Amino acid sequence: MKTYLKTGEPYVLLTGAGLAIVMIMTMTLIGVVMTNGLGYFWPRELVRYELKDGTIALGELMATEKNPINGTRRIQIKVSNRDVLGQDFRWLDESEIVTRSIPQDAVLVERRENGNYVGFLKSVQADRLIPETASEPWQRLSLARKALTPRLETIQKLKDSMSDLNFSAERLRLKLLKLEYNGRQQNSASITELSASRDDLLTRFNTLNEQMSSQQSDLGRFKAELVDASGGAKEVALTEIIRIQRPNAMSLFEKTAAYAGRIRELLLDDPRESNTEGGLFPAIFGTVMMVLLMSVFSLPFGVIAAVYLREYAHDGLLTRLVRIAVNNLAGVPSIVYGVFGLGFFVYGIGGSLDKLFFPERIATPTFGTGGILWSSLTLALLTVPVVIIATEESLASIPRGIREGSLALGATKFQTLIKILLPMATPGIMTGLVLSMARAAGEVAPLMIVGVVKLAPTLPFDGHFPFFHMDRKFMHLGFHIFDVGFQSPNVEAAKPMVYVTTMLLIAIVIIASSVAIHLRTKMRKRYITSNF
Repeated sequence: MKTYLKTGEPYVLLTGAGLAIVMIMTMTLIGVVMTNGLGYFWPRELVRYELKDGTIALGELMATEKNPINGTRRIQIKVSNRDVLGQDFRWLDESEIVTRSIPQDAVLVERRENGNYVGFLKSVQADRLIPETASEPWQRLSLARKALTPRLETIQKLKDSMSDLNFSAERLRLKLLKLEYNGRQQNSASITELSASRDDLLTRFNTLNEQMSSQQSDLGRFKAELVDASGGAKEVALTEIIRIQRPNAMSLFEKTAAYAGRIRELLLDDPRESNTEGGLFPAIFGTVMMVLLMSVFSLPFGVIAAVYLREYAHDGLLTRLVRIAVNNLAGVPSIVYGVFGLGFFVYGIGGSLDKLFFPERIATPTFGTGGILWSSLTLALLTVPVVIIATEESLASIPRGIREGSLALGATKFQTLIKILLPMATPGIMTGLVLSMARAAGEVAPLMIVGVVKLAPTLPFDGHFPFFHMDRKFMHLGFHIFDVGFQSPNVEAAKPMVYVTTMLLIAIVIIASSVAIHLRTKMRKRYITSNF
């Protein structure tokens, strides 16, 4: 046995078993997230349950479990109709169910507010939109929604025009504020001219707003009358309906098309219903933009610091203390960086910039409040020790003979660094970048202090000059998980969105890391030598 232990085989088996356990745990986690996330969008059957007490329930079967009170089996169904029933989900004991059926005419309506509605389509009030020859409710609904499409597009164009006018009016307001701060009498002519221009913009804005309100009021008269499982009637404006489906009558192709539409909505649309429904585009955009900005800040400074420590600094007490400090910084809790970012970047640098360039806006700070710039810099500080350590170790692994050979051929130390050492150390630098990106993408605590919000009205990047607005707040997938999972008043309804958001965050980390790893592999093959 002692001889067997000395061979090292047991330790190899232990490390292999440890790796296998980690892989199983990781794949299980990803599998659970993907199953609960991707399965949320597939159209489920609407089942009608008749109970012993004479009541009827209609909804989607969500889960089956053992009742912890009496030990019987029970099922959870999503009955929706939150505004009528007061809850989205209901538990039913199997022993209380008399009959089950799958009505082909049952409909599921996704609304802009109050969640989904489950019931039966009774009639459609849209005589001005569709011909009188259409008598079947489902046909009338399809024709009415098609007829509404161009009108809804017109309303959206009005909203876009109003947004542009509002942006222009706000810029003029800030210019007026600056002129008044510098002296109203000295700038009276400019103030009068800008005030007239702003009043003209506001007049045009109000005119468009009246047109939009009139059209919305006109379209609000077109309604669909629905009936729930208990016979209660409900009228829903056609403009409030995002999509309506008959999942029990849908073919596999129709369900696949509906599934693809939900995925498109998730990736490209804005959230609604307190972030529990709709899309996640602002959060996806904010996460990716923040990680890219963080990489732009952390990579150069980390590489420069590592190059100085390894190639230029003398190996003295101060250098050793700096290395110890860098190693310790890598283990500092992220919330500490958030507090530092708030004090140094937001209140310190941002407040100074406001006093210097925007003194007239002190009451409503521009840079003296949280934003994507300060969030990126805070996370850059958090991750730069990882880049420094990885870069320094990569430079240390380069054989001394390569340096001496370059210097012997007449190259300067700087030329040796730029032409030979840094290219050969690039794989290690990319390793540090991969680790820093993976950590930054998942950090939430510091972002809650220095810029992330529950719902951002505008993106940090848009079509208005200067296009990239570094002072704006932003949404983040990590904070979205926290907000929806722990701050939502309707936990059960928000649970699927938590899985979906987690899946997207993992996907972004995997994609970003895979790209960096691919580049690292190519560079490693290019600069590998026989000396390694």
